[in-house]
Amino acid sequence: MSDEAKSLCFYAGEFEKQLDEKRRITIPAKWRFKGDEGENSYLAIPTTYGAISVFPPNMMAEIYQKISKISIANPAKRKVLQRFMSKSCTFGCDKQGRAMLGESVLKAAGINKEVCMVGMGAGFEIWNPQTREKWLGDSDASEDASLLEELGL
Repeated sequence: MSDEAKSLCFYAGEFEKQLDEKRRITIPAKWRFKGDEGENSYLAIPTTYGAISVFPPNMMAEIYQKISKISIANPAKRKVLQRFMSKSCTFGCDKQGRAMLGESVLKAAGINKEVCMVGMGAGFEIWNPQTREKWLGDSDASEDASLLEELGL
């Protein structure tokens, strides 16, 4: 395994958590990385399907590369980027792994107290557990297998 691969966090599993009295969430220890105490360690973006997608620095760098190429001469793309980024926030963890997400991000995902954190490989998602349960619906094992095969997994 390369040094680069060793330094990347791989997010897998599911964790049920609660926001504390200060509305902080504790990031699981195995999902943390050296240096995640920085103010801008993660990027949290509300999704159109009800979750908060969270990206670590390497994924933020990829997003940065893409958005830095949007020309100021293209107001339509800049408008959609402004809408997209205005709903997002960056955050870091304290030494105990607690992180404070922006209130608008939590509100967009309908999160009040209970949260479900789900690993997505390169990042993770934070959900209101009821929203996630409704979104997942009933499982169709053959459809799941077909889609995973399509993804090459």
